[in-house]
Amino acid sequence: MDQLIRGYIHTFYSDSRIMFSLSVLLLTLVLLNSRLLISAETVVTCDGFVQYLSCGTGVISVQSATYGRTSGQICSVGRPQSQISNTWCSINVPMIFKRCNGLRTCGLNTQGLSTPDPCFGTYKYYTTNYICITAETSVTCHGGYGYLKCKHGKIQINTANYGRTDKTTCSQGRPSQQLQNTNCFSPNALDFVSKSCNGLEICEVYATHMIFTDPCFGTYKYLAISYFCLPHRIHSRIVCEHETSALTCEHGTVIHIQSANYGRTDSSTCSNGRPPAQLSKTDCYTLNSQTVVASRCEGKSSCSILASNSVFSDPCVGTFKYLNISYSCGSK
Repeated sequence: MDQLIRGYIHTFYSDSRIMFSLSVLLLTLVLLNSRLLISAETVVTCDGFVQYLSCGTGVISVQSATYGRTSGQICSVGRPQSQISNTWCSINVPMIFKRCNGLRTCGLNTQGLSTPDPCFGTYKYYTTNYICITAETSVTCHGGYGYLKCKHGKIQINTANYGRTDKTTCSQGRPSQQLQNTNCFSPNALDFVSKSCNGLEICEVYATHMIFTDPCFGTYKYLAISYFCLPHRIHSRIVCEHETSALTCEHGTVIHIQSANYGRTDSSTCSNGRPPAQLSKTDCYTLNSQTVVASRCEGKSSCSILASNSVFSDPCVGTFKYLNISYSCGSK
């Protein structure tokens, strides 16, 4: 496994303000099954400026996103000591995960992006860790049909949204007022598309509010999907919260993690005996699930993994969660 570490810092001046943007290319990993090329990057953006995430190849998969201050040096130029002395200030920002996952480029105006304020009076910054993963993409304007296809393997949905996250996609001939809301997400898109297409070689999805909840009335919407083509022999494990499961491969082969999420994306899995209040949130994700599982299991002939907040953190307090893993067995 080759590793490449490289860093570069840019400082921008605008209206007598200083924007500090830190971008560090942490590593390049080529999975041994040759399915994914993964590069990891960390972007730090001072509060009030635009944060840009981009993948030259593949799509964005946010691993973690925080807002606050953990260093007295970052985004400190021109700031009084009272605004940079508190370095124990950090909260998670799930909106970055929601807005950017599955896109090739993503620009976010950080002004007012995170609420509540984790440390009033402190000048803060956003730190986002993301990887670029090779994935197929499909964008279908409202009223059209999206076609997903895997020539070799089966479909595994990565992200899906029916709504609008920019002003340019599916905008031709549309009045300006139908394009302004770029914070538009359908809550059931991922669940529906996953249930409809996962495991198939070809899948057709109709982009309409008759199937997906209309998240922003009056806005012209589109269906954006990113997906993998997984090898045919994929093993899957569902591990309910507080339980442990073993991943195993045949003699002479080792585990390659394809996908993982600790959270909840439907109301039926691991639901026995649970009250509805613990099952209703179905857009629950732990940003670094795949990284955590891979660190314990990748390249091994067998491993055990505990589905627990102590291992993955708690992405949705009060929801009963489960760990969903897909993996293959291949050569070392």
